[in-house]
Amino acid sequence: MESTLVERYIAAWNETDADARAKAVAEVWTEDATYTDPLADVAGHAGIAAVIEGAQGMFPGLVFTPGEVHEAHHHIARFTWHLGPAGGEPVVVGFDVVELAEDGRIRKVLGFLDKVPTA
Repeated sequence: MESTLVERYIAAWNETDADARAKAVAEVWTEDATYTDPLADVAGHAGIAAVIEGAQGMFPGLVFTPGEVHEAHHHIARFTWHLGPAGGEPVVVGFDVVELAEDGRIRKVLGFLDKVPTA
């Protein structure tokens, strides 16, 4: 998984305009893609876009950035990401494992949350 795909993935999570977000999701994920993490289990572009919108609603004003880990082989990759104020300490840290389709788009995301805010 090339770093540009990670950057496009992160950009989709930061896109606040619904139409631009839908376009970004279609460019990064296959039509039948699935996304599963502790808070969501969805399939398809509309489901993924809705999860992104929901995350933005839960954490308004925060931005996703790539983390330190980025590794790929065959048709799978893993990478970390942060969610926090621009330039600040992350509030959430996650770790995603992705499966890639032949066309280079993401077919499956398995997400884990390594750091979450306490209530």
